[in-house]
Amino acid sequence: MTSSSKTDQPPYFNIDPAKAAAGLSQPIDTARFAKAAAFAAKGRDDLARRGYAPDGRKRLRRFSTWEVCRYLIPVAPAHFRRVLKAHPDLPQGTGEGNSKWFTLEDVLRLRDHFAAEGVASREYRPWRPEGLPAKVIAVANFKGGVGKTSTAAHLAMSAALDGYRVLVIDLDSQGSMTSIMGGQVSDEWQTAFPLLAKDYAQHVEAENRVREAEGLSPLPFDETLSEARQVSARDIIQPTHWPNIDLIGAQLNLYWAEFQVPVWRMQLRSWPLWDALTSCLEDENLLNEYDIVLLDTPPALGYLTINALAAADILLVPLGASFLEFDSTGRFFDMLYSTFASIEDGENAARRRDGLPEMRFEWDAVRALVTRFDANQQTDLANVIQAYFGDFMTTYRQEFTAMVGQAGEQVNGIYEADYREYNRDTYVRGRETFDRTWAEVKEVLLGTWWRDQQMANAEAEATDPTQTTQDTPTEDRTNG
Repeated sequence: MTSSSKTDQPPYFNIDPAKAAAGLSQPIDTARFAKAAAFAAKGRDDLARRGYAPDGRKRLRRFSTWEVCRYLIPVAPAHFRRVLKAHPDLPQGTGEGNSKWFTLEDVLRLRDHFAAEGVASREYRPWRPEGLPAKVIAVANFKGGVGKTSTAAHLAMSAALDGYRVLVIDLDSQGSMTSIMGGQVSDEWQTAFPLLAKDYAQHVEAENRVREAEGLSPLPFDETLSEARQVSARDIIQPTHWPNIDLIGAQLNLYWAEFQVPVWRMQLRSWPLWDALTSCLEDENLLNEYDIVLLDTPPALGYLTINALAAADILLVPLGASFLEFDSTGRFFDMLYSTFASIEDGENAARRRDGLPEMRFEWDAVRALVTRFDANQQTDLANVIQAYFGDFMTTYRQEFTAMVGQAGEQVNGIYEADYREYNRDTYVRGRETFDRTWAEVKEVLLGTWWRDQQMANAEAEATDPTQTTQDTPTEDRTNG
């Protein structure tokens, strides 16, 4: 046996300072950052457009008869074909023979037909109770890299495939959700920023009316507020390549809100800054036009995230099965408590002085979701996290598959990927990752709607005992 007389040394030994200096560029000035940003912006646009059509817009692919019958409409393929043959006015799909392909608009029309003519015991359209508002779902965690935007995007797509109408609001100035949804946002006036500014402007107008009556000088009302006062949410909502997903997009200048909101709050201490987004959703009737409003938040507990959390009915917190992400998520919950308890204490002190009822923040449900899960390496730690967070946790752990990674490289969701590009089993496993996540979220969604419906029925009967409401999910099914 021979052995080397010289032991290999680690790479950080014997580095020559002169050679190291020779490899450096000149000192970096601020202009160099602008150049790097310009290159990155071009690269981002080039990469984002990989999945775009030649005209520069995203297009949603068609769905095969196999997919429609397996995932979208609960009918056997043979019966599905018989129904299409018997009803030539229904969408017939494209393609030859039995291999037909349908747009999602086609699928939604076919769902309506089967809901009217099909078996009563089957769910052809998703349930939403009549007369109740949309549910607002916020996806948040101040730890970056936990799969927050990917989870939010796939939940939006899952809900849309299920038949719900979805409004996605991107509150992250990085704009990743906007890129996935194919949104085009030129400046901050096409983001949620003017909605926050409009809410502040309305409060300033009300305050100035009081000041005028008291002979006091008005608060400043600048050009930004005047312009925001004229903006409607419908001015900035844009359609996406999904027929039942709309978008309020984001871009870098949205981050300006994190600096402007506290300035406005200092000028008018009575402005409830955390309610600005909630007020927009309610005042502009968006909660009746959509079934689900999904909020993608920045990885920080700033003013945009606070608005999202205050508006949310359901809070989803993605995290990886690692110590650092578990620790960070625990601190995130601690900051949520500190932030919202502080707001409650401050507001309620004033309300008690004025003889008003106290306020409190409340969420229908909170769920932490393990993402990018590797069962071979992370099961033990995931079990520990499950034990500590208890009923905050979802049961299913979102596994990372090769298909998820490949779809991400194309700036697409896995539902947008053509299954013919994969082995059929690979596609089924990859899709199951987000189907099962959606199943758990949908269960929470329907449970909260059901609970709200029962409370509304009880209140109606208490007001008028002659009224009886016996609605059930089957009877109350709507065309989402």
